Amino acid sequence: MLSIFRPVLLPSLAVIALAGLTMGAAAPTAASAAPKTITVAVDGNDRAAGTLSAPLRTIQEAVKRLSSGGTVDIRGGRYYQTVDLTGASGITVEAYRHEPVILDGSRFKPADGRSAMVTIENSSHVTVTGLEITDYRSSEIDAMPIGIYVHGADDHVLISGNHVHDLGNDNQTMGSFDINAHGIAVYGDDPTHSITDLTISKNTVDHLSLGASETVVVNGNVDGWVISGNDIHDNNNIGIDAIGYESTLTGKYRYTDLNRARNGVISDNQVSYIRSQGNPAYYEDGGWCNCADGIYVDGGTHIVIRNNVVTGNDIGIEVAAENARGSADFVNVQSNTISNSLYVGITTGGYCDGASDCGDVKTGQSHDNTFTGNTLRNNNKLNDGSPEVLIQFYAFDNVIRNNTITATNDAGALIGTVDRADADKVSGHNVSDKNTFAVSGANVSFGWLGQTYSSLKAYQKATGQDLHSTLSAAR
Repeated sequence: MLSIFRPVLLPSLAVIALAGLTMGAAAPTAASAAPKTITVAVDGNDRAAGTLSAPLRTIQEAVKRLSSGGTVDIRGGRYYQTVDLTGASGITVEAYRHEPVILDGSRFKPADGRSAMVTIENSSHVTVTGLEITDYRSSEIDAMPIGIYVHGADDHVLISGNHVHDLGNDNQTMGSFDINAHGIAVYGDDPTHSITDLTISKNTVDHLSLGASETVVVNGNVDGWVISGNDIHDNNNIGIDAIGYESTLTGKYRYTDLNRARNGVISDNQVSYIRSQGNPAYYEDGGWCNCADGIYVDGGTHIVIRNNVVTGNDIGIEVAAENARGSADFVNVQSNTISNSLYVGITTGGYCDGASDCGDVKTGQSHDNTFTGNTLRNNNKLNDGSPEVLIQFYAFDNVIRNNTITATNDAGALIGTVDRADADKVSGHNVSDKNTFAVSGANVSFGWLGQTYSSLKAYQKATGQDLHSTLSAAR
């Protein structure tokens, strides 16, 4: 399109003088008057200038005024407000000089579906930092309360230094997977635009009622992300999850790589006391399963999990795919410390082989993953004979190498298998070697492709695995 430049003719000084004005006293335009930093305070006024001495009252009004970008500085206090950053560009929302800022959701009734105290949608170069977010709760089964929710087409999003706690879904329908909530949730639900350059760092997320959902999650079309340096503890379902193949994208996109969290890093997090005991979603046959992962890759791909401290959870780290048409692959689990899990330290592969005793349950595959340089100790606190490392069904071309694995349960279970693991026509070509094994008692147990062995020598001879590994008494 041809554009025509039309010069703007400025009035002369004489004309300005005739109008009774001087250059120094000219009224500023709205654009020039708008500050790049706008301050909000609990006793502010939305008709004020938004300066430190004349703050606004609502965070949303500050965001609105910063349509061209800038910073919202929030003074300390309790705010019964939500924040919507839909379409935002170049905006930082932060606590002013680390003053305690609380976003309190207790006066809101979460709507059906996903709703949040802070929403980031179709936004670019957005930061949320230094906020405490709490008490956004519902007992309605159709509601999904979320602390911070990112979705749509977003890039360069930083969520850092926040404290999200004591919120969620309190519905008590036993055995229902329709109960859901999140602390920090990222849903890549736009098939035409991945969420990219996402960082979730140095947040504390704790005491959430999650039902069947996760504390911190990246789900679907999220490509290029980091979850690092967070403290995640005392929640009743998964701590960190990277998900693929759910209905985040639907139709022709659902079973493609677009619908998988990918090219991500989960590093240097502390994840502790993630347990499903008492969570109504996991009540079955008169009790609860011990099946909440500290860190879980469920259908994600090309992910590095490193230098995390994972302790006291039901399961330490799991790499698997719940959807039968999916897989978890090219995940590198390295240099993590995993201890005091109730059930197992590390597990990979599907948890049911589709045989008749599994009912309709069948899960996906685990392949081309590596588990190296990890330290596992004192997992299986239930002392039911489960191992430090468990390989289940549909697992192939995975590598377990250079780990230090110490079993303290009565069975001395180090590497474990499941019955009929050799019968699913997929499992095989996994490699375990150069590990340092130790047991605290007289018993020892190794499992491989459905068979269990009571000595390292018998296991090595029958499987050809761990030929360069060692076994000793635990110190």
